Amino acid sequence: MSTTLIVLIVLAGVVVLGFMYVMGIFNRLVALKNRYENGFAQIEVQLKRRHDLIPNLVETVKGYMAHEKETLEAVIQARNQAMGGLAEASGNPGDPSAMKNLGGAEGALSGAMGRLLALSESYPDLKASQNMQQLTEELTSTENKVSFARQAFNDAVTEYNTFKQSFPPVIFAGMFGHSQDAGLLEFDSQAIAEPPKVEF
Repeated sequence: MSTTLIVLIVLAGVVVLGFMYVMGIFNRLVALKNRYENGFAQIEVQLKRRHDLIPNLVETVKGYMAHEKETLEAVIQARNQAMGGLAEASGNPGDPSAMKNLGGAEGALSGAMGRLLALSESYPDLKASQNMQQLTEELTSTENKVSFARQAFNDAVTEYNTFKQSFPPVIFAGMFGHSQDAGLLEFDSQAIAEPPKVEF
């Protein structure tokens, strides 16, 4: 075998190995992105469930707290804003501005819900209502699920960003369409991070 042929075989081997390494980086970026997008899908399911429970809660409370109309309207308005934030974030999970908007909207909703639940403490008949007890139990359960799903999403986003920013993936990430870091989902209010403590 001639020296030229050996050199060409070695060079071809290096090129193939290099190509396979870059392909591995691409595949890992795709897998990590899919993981955090799936994590967001789990959050979306729980937030939709939360949003669906709120009108039932407002209807249950309305009969007992008719003169608290302003508080009830604030809850509905906050719910509508949270639904809009969720729709925006669903279109592009991980987009930093969408995550920030969703976090702010969910934080405002948690604050409005906290005020409503605090006011409901002043109404013994409402506290004794079976429907109210069931709804608050479902909301508390949903808050727990949101918290776990959000933690899993943020862990997946952190893993994606860390891999993407490390060397050598940082060289190829932009070429593969992964130029922007994914945003964490953080709520402005800690009310959603910690399940509400509602006692009846």
